[in-house]
Amino acid sequence: MWIYVRDLKNHVGEHVELRGWVRNVRSSGKIHFIDFRDGTGFIQVVVEKNNVDEESFANCKKLKMESSVIIHGVVKEDKRSPWGVEVLAERVTPVQIPQEPYPINKPDHGIEYLMERRHLWLRSKRQFHIMMVRNEVLKAIRNFYWERGFVQIDTPIFTGAIGETAGNLFELDYFDYGKVYLAQTGQLYLEAACLAYGKVFNLGPTFRAEKSKTRRHLIEFWMNEAEVAYYEHEDNVRLQEELVSYIVRWVLEKASDHLIALGRDLKKLEKVEPPFPRITYTEAVKLLQNNGFDIKWGDDFGGDEETFIASQFEKPVFVTHYPRKAKAFYMQPDPNNPEVVLCDDLLAPEGYGEIIGASQRIHDYDLLVERLKEFNLPIEAYDWYLDLRRWGSVPHSGFGLGVERTIAWICGLEHIREAIPFPRTLYRVYP
Repeated sequence: MWIYVRDLKNHVGEHVELRGWVRNVRSSGKIHFIDFRDGTGFIQVVVEKNNVDEESFANCKKLKMESSVIIHGVVKEDKRSPWGVEVLAERVTPVQIPQEPYPINKPDHGIEYLMERRHLWLRSKRQFHIMMVRNEVLKAIRNFYWERGFVQIDTPIFTGAIGETAGNLFELDYFDYGKVYLAQTGQLYLEAACLAYGKVFNLGPTFRAEKSKTRRHLIEFWMNEAEVAYYEHEDNVRLQEELVSYIVRWVLEKASDHLIALGRDLKKLEKVEPPFPRITYTEAVKLLQNNGFDIKWGDDFGGDEETFIASQFEKPVFVTHYPRKAKAFYMQPDPNNPEVVLCDDLLAPEGYGEIIGASQRIHDYDLLVERLKEFNLPIEAYDWYLDLRRWGSVPHSGFGLGVERTIAWICGLEHIREAIPFPRTLYRVYP
């Protein structure tokens, strides 16, 4: 009976078959200890000479790091194991034994060396735990929306419309059509969908051609976006804090063993419950100025500023009402102060920076045309987007959550590149 490592605890005393790979083999005379993995977890397999046939015992002497094997044996209780069990082998059958030494065989390989071998580095314990957390984060996002009646809308990656700013777009030729771009966001399309279905979300890759080399930036990253008809600024903020709290609770419930293996302080995550603190952009600027930052009203915040603001709070913090000229063309001005917009950035604690950008969208046709002109954007490229304001326009709001930044924060990673299986950074597209 073929059983995965994650399920072995349910089969104590039973004969099972394991299919996977060898991480390491230790031998002591008449006994071999195989550090075994199968993609769902890691387990120790004990091979005793008097418990297996001669061929199986001889095979163990040939095994090398990352040999693929099929093992038959009995599941035994072992309280020292993270899974509470180990396997006493009865037969060991190699599938493939590498002819060359495994390239990742030392604990002190440098990051560039490991990134060049990312396709192999993913097999390590640390990367396993990170990817298992990522898997649960993605599950949590979808479940959050489905439990609340949202419809998933898959937005296009090729687009003729600029969602954010033209300066960080990847441009390419699209047959006879002309220039198109890799999407920075699916927001504009979600706005169309929310006016059709009410509550919608997406989850997929986005692209930013920013020449950033910080630990917070990727060129290609995954984003979850949501858009809701008839939601205004306050509704939008509440939805964001509910989402982030839900994700954290889900991961604590489903993947706390992975977080512990990564050395994460769970107590910090347990504090992530709504409501989240809020400060306005104006208040944030005063806070920074009073603490020695050289910043004036109207400037955007960088990583240092975001880190300092977030360090004042134990939970994620909303910074709201940014200057109109510092934000995207589609954001609704505050009726009480048109120089700022009804928006927020959600900053994660512990130095992880912005994980959500959000706003109420402009729903008035004339105001949106005015803003497009102000940003020197071609009106004709947005004609379909303006249609949404011609027929049945309503106040609506939405946001985008950076998946990898969220994972990096929850896992406590030093760099965002470990939060995605194959990171694309300023100088890396291999493997």
